[in-house]
Amino acid sequence: MAIYLFISGQEIFIIMIVALILFGARKLPDIAKGLGKGMREFRKATDDIKREFNESTKDVQDDIKDVSDTVNKNLKG
Repeated sequence: MAIYLFISGQEIFIIMIVALILFGARKLPDIAKGLGKGMREFRKATDDIKREFNESTKDVQDDIKDVSDTVNKNLKG
């Protein structure tokens, strides 16, 4: 069984039972849906940040590659 966030299966089971007791069976799907949406938005935001960072540093990466290629070309020949 996989370990998520260093929590064992027994601990997850206990957390699920407590959540069921506190919120009831009718509220749990709504809570899970909200958590899913939040995680999806967080992943989307991090992907956007990564993409923006890569786009903004593309010029610097190209310059470094050009210098590296020039140095390698001068060393070889």
